[in-house]
Amino acid sequence: MMHGSDDHGGTLTRKEMIVRMTLLLGISIGVSVGGTMLGLSPQQSAATSVFLAIILGTLFFWNFRLAIAFLGIGVLIFTKSLDIDHFVKEASLPVILFLVGMMIIVGALRDLGFFTWIVQSIISIPNITGRKFIAVTAVASALLACAVDEVTSIIFISTLVFQVCNRLKLNPSPYIVICVLCTNIGSAGTMMGNPVGIYIGTKAHLTFADFITWAFPVMLLGLSSCVAVTMWWYRRELDEFDVRLKERMDRELSLVPKVKVPYGKGLAVLLLTLIFIALHHTLEESLHLDPNSILLVAPLACAGIIMIFKRDRARHYVEAEVDWWTLLFFMLLFAIAGTLAYTGVTKIMADSFTTAFGTELNILIPVIMATTAVGSAFVDNVIFVAAFTPVIEALGESVKVMPLWWALLFGACFGGNITLIGSTANIVALGMLEKNFKIHMSFIKWLKIGALSSLIACLIAWGMLTLLSPLMPENDERRLPGAVEVHSSGH
Repeated sequence: MMHGSDDHGGTLTRKEMIVRMTLLLGISIGVSVGGTMLGLSPQQSAATSVFLAIILGTLFFWNFRLAIAFLGIGVLIFTKSLDIDHFVKEASLPVILFLVGMMIIVGALRDLGFFTWIVQSIISIPNITGRKFIAVTAVASALLACAVDEVTSIIFISTLVFQVCNRLKLNPSPYIVICVLCTNIGSAGTMMGNPVGIYIGTKAHLTFADFITWAFPVMLLGLSSCVAVTMWWYRRELDEFDVRLKERMDRELSLVPKVKVPYGKGLAVLLLTLIFIALHHTLEESLHLDPNSILLVAPLACAGIIMIFKRDRARHYVEAEVDWWTLLFFMLLFAIAGTLAYTGVTKIMADSFTTAFGTELNILIPVIMATTAVGSAFVDNVIFVAAFTPVIEALGESVKVMPLWWALLFGACFGGNITLIGSTANIVALGMLEKNFKIHMSFIKWLKIGALSSLIACLIAWGMLTLLSPLMPENDERRLPGAVEVHSSGH
């Protein structure tokens, strides 16, 4: 998730700041000393303590997470736990550039009226009812997240929900919650829905076709369950929606004013990008290119074309539409997580994992999914995925690894529904709700429906992965990463 509008750490008093910083340093140093006493090398202890500091930093000092990441890289370099070559290798620059390209494309789509057209199309549903409106809106939000990303999707869908609820004099909270929960589930359908999707795809050498074949159908089942559960949960509110809607329609009043939208160019841009991405594996094989090379540069190429035709907006797209703060954090986070593999810590973690849970897929799939889901409910899911990735790579030496990648993806995306801080989409939507309607959602109120919808979606994903895993290719049929490289000072 990409927490865009959270403000943890921004309103702390000096005393609270000192207490939290002391606690963070104390725990990190304690882990480093404890690791050395348990037999880890100094480099392994440093890598572990710095990664833990990143996790604690996102919990205690969200606004300072980038500063903590900068300092963490410094510690790793000074302790010889990481060298410059491996820093560049582990920083996953192709993933970062993919996200840069997609962010520029999203900015252009906004300018070209594409999202306004989506909103207008939903409003124009014939014989509209409350349940039909919210079901179509929630599914559209999930599918839109597959094509662009969860945050962009929920911003535009929230605007639509606010407009309709304003006209009908309704509390928008239930409808926003339904849409956000569905959006988080939808973000697991393709590589573009969530940053963890493109990261997992790159690390596991999964293609766009792999996501459509294995992840998208499971996402659709999870989405169906989420729509059904949330609409049952808010059935009284939807009944009230129908009453208010009938009153307004009886007076021959429209829900929102309709405007003519020149969406054609925006649709063409999105389709061009999606075609490039969808065909990347075929093009790479026919042109004898490295795996996923076209996948990763397709958004950049499309962004370049956009910047030529919209040259008066090109600088704006790069400076304002690209979230450089978050992307820098991701880059450093990936490098710090890579240090765990470089120093051999993840090999120890993988061995401990197999000792505790064995090598049976039927056990590993739910364990990985549950661990990632619960962790992602409270801490940035990119952190959990970055930490688990080298462990799964190491597990790939002894078990069929593809089902574990999907378990990681679904746990990270579906787990974002559990709490109101579980995903960026949650935080952005609730921030808009508070700003526009002065409505504050309580943690417990969200937790009840969020945990229920997440649990059911995860159970469906678990069942589907158990059924599908025998059909998935074996490790030697995939272009998987090689064995984990271990630093000379590691075990």
